Amino acid sequence: MKPKKKSPRVSRTAAETAVKTLLLWAGEDPTREGLLDTPRRVVNAYGDWFSGYSTDPGEYLRRTFEEVEGYDEMVVLRDIAFESYCEHHMCPIIGKAHVGYLPTARVVGISKLARVVDGFSRRFQVQEKLTAQIANCINEVLRPRGVGVVIDAVHQCMTTRGVHKRGVSMVTSKMLGTFRADPSTRAEFLRFIDIERGGSR
Repeated sequence: MKPKKKSPRVSRTAAETAVKTLLLWAGEDPTREGLLDTPRRVVNAYGDWFSGYSTDPGEYLRRTFEEVEGYDEMVVLRDIAFESYCEHHMCPIIGKAHVGYLPTARVVGISKLARVVDGFSRRFQVQEKLTAQIANCINEVLRPRGVGVVIDAVHQCMTTRGVHKRGVSMVTSKMLGTFRADPSTRAEFLRFIDIERGGSR
C-alpha cells in the first residue's frame, strides 16, 4: 500500500487561510490575541495527525527475522493504542488494535506491527476500512498462515455530536487464512486478546 502524495496545489498559506475561514464561520475573530497563532498550530497538528499519507506501512514489515528456532505458533500484540479521524466528520476515533499472525519461516519485530497500525490510522478513516487495511498489509507482506486484527474504538462523531451517546465503543475484526478457516485458531486469538469476556480495553 504505497503512500499517497500530498497535493502540490495546496500551499501551507492556503491551509492556514482555510483555518481562519472556519474560525470566522464559527463566529470567532481570527485576529484576536488568543487565535493569532491558531491557524499555524492547526496546520502543524494536521501534519502530525495525517502523517500516514506520506508513509508506506508495508515498508515496516519488510525487515524480518528467520533465526527463531523454528517458532511457528501465534504471535499476538494487543492493546496497541491509536488515534485516527473519521472521514465523514473529521472527528477523532480513539481506540486500541489487537494484531495476531501465524508465521511461516519469518517473524517481524513487534514494534513494526504497531507502526503499521499508526501508518494506516494517521489518515482519514472509517473503522471497517482501517481494520481491513492493517490485516491485508500484514498478509501481503509477511505471507503468514493467517492474520487476525480486532479494533475496539470510540468515535467522537457519535459521542460529541449527533446522538451524543457516551460509553459505547465499536468493535471490528478481520480474519484471514487460518484465523478465518479454523475456529480453534480464531478462538485462541480472541482468548489471547481477552475479547471474549469483554476484556478488550
